[in-house]
Amino acid sequence: MSGNGDQLFALQRRERIMDEIREHGSVTVSDIAGRLGVSELTIRRDINSLAQQGLVTRVHGGATLRSSIEPGLAPGLAGHDPAVPKYTIGMVVPSLEYYWPPIVNGARAQALQLRARLMLRASTYDARDNRRQVEALVNTPGMHGLIAAPDTYGDEGLEMLRWLDSLSIPVVLAERRIRSAAGVHRLESVVTDHAAGTAEAVRHLHAAGHERIGLLTQSEYPTGRYVRRGWRATLRSLGLPEDGVRQDGIRFDAPGREREMDDVLDRCAATGTTAIIVLPDPQALAFEQHCLDRGVRVPDDLAIVAYDDDVARFGDPAITAVRPPKQSVGREAVNLLIARLEAGTARPAHRVKLSPDLHVRDSSMPARIEDAGTETSADGTVPNTRAAADAGGSTITDTTPATATTERTPA
Repeated sequence: MSGNGDQLFALQRRERIMDEIREHGSVTVSDIAGRLGVSELTIRRDINSLAQQGLVTRVHGGATLRSSIEPGLAPGLAGHDPAVPKYTIGMVVPSLEYYWPPIVNGARAQALQLRARLMLRASTYDARDNRRQVEALVNTPGMHGLIAAPDTYGDEGLEMLRWLDSLSIPVVLAERRIRSAAGVHRLESVVTDHAAGTAEAVRHLHAAGHERIGLLTQSEYPTGRYVRRGWRATLRSLGLPEDGVRQDGIRFDAPGREREMDDVLDRCAATGTTAIIVLPDPQALAFEQHCLDRGVRVPDDLAIVAYDDDVARFGDPAITAVRPPKQSVGREAVNLLIARLEAGTARPAHRVKLSPDLHVRDSSMPARIEDAGTETSADGTVPNTRAAADAGGSTITDTTPATATTERTPA
């Protein structure tokens, strides 16, 4: 009897894993193990079984949806003849490491659903390299459209935008703004509203009682300019001082980082900065660890919010983070491109902006908020009564864009 029960539980787990992959394009072993309350070894065995059935592709730390053009995939599993995709679309991203893999996974999953073949190329933030990779895809026989993510800042950025607009195939920009100064009309885009995400973080910290809220950013991230705008505009709208610690170009993972982080802490003490937003979250994690090493209590002495949410949850305490909807960015980029190919030039250019979520964790929770009497769900998330009140008093769910979700670490 127990053997049949074990088989049933295994089937349910694997169905849940497949549901997650279909929705998001990929899963990580650690995330799905936590959600299902089983060991990571159990999830790895489930993924191995699904991979042997040809349903998923194993990758480091998890699995992705298997593409219909992968060798050995039976047509019946893909839902159509994999040898005859309806469209071929190219995608150029500046990195296949930090930030971009979920966007690629989202695009890949949506392309599969819409019978499109996705050809991926990795570039850098260099304009010439971007152009070289784009040209390679544009010159590929049968290429129908392109998703690109070049840096659009400065004169080189304007030139890049105009060049992309002049191509013979439609182009959608992912996580890149189309500047009005470029004077282009055919380009489409889908971006995260990083300014709105930062504004949500500032309002959350203000509601927690903080007046001087600082900002630390790693300069080479294009996201930084929109985070800075959102931070400054929200401080002004709330009537808060703008003299909290502000530093661009942080490198808390490089030689000399101890001295740099000590300097930030000294300036926090001198200016009365009691809360700080850090972009990106690996830098926030390093900064939190340094705070604890120096006897600075988080959040009692200094509250921390990360912008981006790849590793923030691994902090101790877990770090509150703004989470961009990366998979949705990839999916929507494919949707825009396919819609353009289907409708032709009669369809007006679309420029879509998606809202990120704020995931509230212990690193920014006021000390006065207690766990007593709070009902905790199976996945460790509790109803976010305070964050919901910040957003206007309504109850908010984890899946709604532009929401605040509270996660408390069990004692």
